[in-house]
Amino acid sequence: MSPPRLAAPKAALLHDGTVIPAHPLALTSERRLDERRQRALTRYYAAAGAGGVAVGVHTTQFEIRDVGLLEPVLRLAAETADAHTDSRPFLKVAGVCGGRGQALAEAELAASLGYDLGLLSFRGLEELSEADLIQHAAAVGEVMPIFGFYLQTAVGGRRLSYEFWQDFVELPAVTAIKIAPFDRYATLDVVRAVASSSRADEIALYTGNDDTILLDLLTPIRVTVDGREVTARIVGGLLGQWAVWTKTAVDLLAEIKRVRDSGTVPSELLTTAARLTEANAAVFDAANAFHGVIAGVHEVLRRQGLLEGIWCLDPDEGLSRGQSEALDRVYRDHADLTDDDFVTANLDRWLD
Repeated sequence: MSPPRLAAPKAALLHDGTVIPAHPLALTSERRLDERRQRALTRYYAAAGAGGVAVGVHTTQFEIRDVGLLEPVLRLAAETADAHTDSRPFLKVAGVCGGRGQALAEAELAASLGYDLGLLSFRGLEELSEADLIQHAAAVGEVMPIFGFYLQTAVGGRRLSYEFWQDFVELPAVTAIKIAPFDRYATLDVVRAVASSSRADEIALYTGNDDTILLDLLTPIRVTVDGREVTARIVGGLLGQWAVWTKTAVDLLAEIKRVRDSGTVPSELLTTAARLTEANAAVFDAANAFHGVIAGVHEVLRRQGLLEGIWCLDPDEGLSRGQSEALDRVYRDHADLTDDDFVTANLDRWLD
């Protein structure tokens, strides 16, 4: 049986490259789901021009699975996205994790709710060999198309060999890969594996390297395949950083596409790349080994009025010492990277 495939308009959007925010979780002060603000976040991403959302991923908090929130959160995002994207293609990506039974159940749930792709995480599967991981992915790929995920080790990922990626990209269900090891060597392993594979034209490459977003998107990567040079590109991003200031992210990606077509990269865009990395360091709490990464995303959204507070399911998760001041500096020094005016103009409508 052939694996499920994306509808043609959505496949075209995915391969052209788009902005896919990793969807946060809106909670009340009692740490219960705030449905009103959860819907408002999805409306914000759709209105900002994002091409999809990823739900049930790290930014949504893996703990939603432990407190019975996976299905409600997936359903809310799917319903809200469908209601606010009219007839334009919009990619619904669901996080899929855990052992074989859990992963298959999550993929089946996501598919039943109309999700297009499963972002397959190998987090927590350290006991499996790379060959076992390939079999695991193949089983999930019988349920829905796969968005591969190379997760950084600092938040639970594992280092994977080039040979693993060679085998992984040959799986018929693999449709895209989020490259997020925060490591240039590992990033190039994935790009080279895809470019050298028999499915090079079937797999879209997306950056998840929040520390080097624009450089990933701007850089043509040349790979030698059977004696000939092939140019590969990372076409879009599925990012926790793009859960905030999403309108600016959409505008930046549009500018990058224009520049790429011209063949000349203005130095100012490279400067913006470095400034965005500096902003991400504050949002993601890089100074404290990413302890405040989710709280940092929440804090930006709280300042904009989209969230009421920065509460996480784990009460020990919050801003690190100095992180709020680091965000103050980002707002002062890099205000053009925010989209506060856009949010302010539309917030009441999204919350209504």
